[in-house]
Amino acid sequence: MTERLLIVGPSWLGDAVMMGSLVQRLKATVPERAITVLTPAHLAGVVRRLPGVADTLVNPFAHGALKLAERAAFGRSLSGRFDAAIVLPHSWKSALVPLFARIPRRSGFVGEARYLVLNDARKLDEAALPRMVDRFCLLAEQPGVRAPGASPPPRLEVDPADVAATRVRLGLADGPAVALCIGAEYGPAKRWPARHFAELARRLAGKGIQPWLLGGPGDVAAGAEVAGLAPGAIDLTGRTNLDEAAGLIAGATAAVSNDSGLMHVAAAVGRPLVALYGSSSPTFTPPLSDRAVILSEGLPCSPCFERVCPLGHFNCLNGLSPDRVWAALRPMFARLV
Repeated sequence: MTERLLIVGPSWLGDAVMMGSLVQRLKATVPERAITVLTPAHLAGVVRRLPGVADTLVNPFAHGALKLAERAAFGRSLSGRFDAAIVLPHSWKSALVPLFARIPRRSGFVGEARYLVLNDARKLDEAALPRMVDRFCLLAEQPGVRAPGASPPPRLEVDPADVAATRVRLGLADGPAVALCIGAEYGPAKRWPARHFAELARRLAGKGIQPWLLGGPGDVAAGAEVAGLAPGAIDLTGRTNLDEAAGLIAGATAAVSNDSGLMHVAAAVGRPLVALYGSSSPTFTPPLSDRAVILSEGLPCSPCFERVCPLGHFNCLNGLSPDRVWAALRPMFARLV
């Protein structure tokens, strides 16, 4: 009989993309396994593009909200639909829906003392598995296994017709483009300065390559700042959903991105990528692609993993010069100019 598996997915875009590696491992071991992902509504379109995901359910609970009675009712509505569950977030409340759904096997890491809600609660040796993707893939193994098999790079499937339709809707001209992913929801210590993105955009426009500024609603002010400094930049911040942004990145010649969810999207759609790291570390969440170039200043104070520079200077990103990024990016489109 086909196993029906529910994955309680992450709330962050980058983590949701990396979940694709787990899905691939699960399908490799049991190809007929039917995998449904419980995901926030804004991530559903991207999650459906992960090969091996058969269906999605929208998680109606906002990140951080308990709503115990509502979770119980939602869980009971899923009773009998699944044989097993994997809970990726580490919070106690994220494991409640599978519990209330009475899913027979509920796997995940111990997290917030989750022995009471998971019946396959595993301990995680973070030092042995520094990459998040490998931690996810460990949950595809049997209990007691300490290291996963090789973690395949996540992939996102994109329909060229969808990309073309998005370009038409946004009035984007044909021709080469580089996606400049200017946001990072975590905080300013992960965002390359607007003036640096603007310098890069001016150089691209001067070569006849469209600089697309991509980001969510929270990046609109940054997009306007970059566009104000670089008249040739095409400001698309806040004008696409995540699914459309993924399509645009897939249709671009290359991408430059902060360490953000869109960075992982760019890697998963196979675009040449320059990934910029400030307060975070590529040891933990690298772009999972052999077409990515990682740039970091490598300062003694990095990585601090803070949202805002605790020293007040942001040198890890201010010091990462547009010249250095341009040198890494230019070979990716050299044949076009």
